[in-house]
Amino acid sequence: MVTLRSVPAGEPEPEPADRLGRLLDHCARGDNAAFEQVYDAMAGPVLGIATTVVRNRALAEEVAQEVLVEVWRTASRYQPERGSARGWIMTIAHRRAVDRVRREQADSDREDRVARRDDERPYDHVADEVETTLEREQVRRCLDSLTDLQRESVALAYYDGYTYREVAQLLHAPLGTVKTRLRDGLVRLRDCMGVGR
Repeated sequence: MVTLRSVPAGEPEPEPADRLGRLLDHCARGDNAAFEQVYDAMAGPVLGIATTVVRNRALAEEVAQEVLVEVWRTASRYQPERGSARGWIMTIAHRRAVDRVRREQADSDREDRVARRDDERPYDHVADEVETTLEREQVRRCLDSLTDLQRESVALAYYDGYTYREVAQLLHAPLGTVKTRLRDGLVRLRDCMGVGR
């Protein structure tokens, strides 16, 4: 334990804040016993603020440990004229806790992005366009292989949406003939396209 200078008779006992500031001054000079007293005085409040900010006891304990190590290492930076020793330590604790929350959130966001990226099947737009173009060309070639009546019947029924009866009226052909031409045309298209039965 650090033995602080005794207070002469008649002088008031120093405030606990002043005492903590003097302990930090001793810590800055490498006094382990002074740090033990700082630790005993501030470990609870530091853990409290870390727990409040981080909201995870295990992480808060890590933050508190980091804060107290930082207090030991940087005790020489404490400037009493800028505020109390307790305030300085609690500011370090709050900043460390906020940094930990941000780091944990960034890690979580990064893991989510990686997981989503891994789940998404890559989509190759160029390959899809090429495949669609090739299919169109194949359909055109296959349509060209049909008779005029088959081609017109298929186009009116499947591209323009007419019923068999309407196709027969538009082509001035008997309904049975149009149905036969459509059936034969579709069979030839299927065979040309290589679609299995």
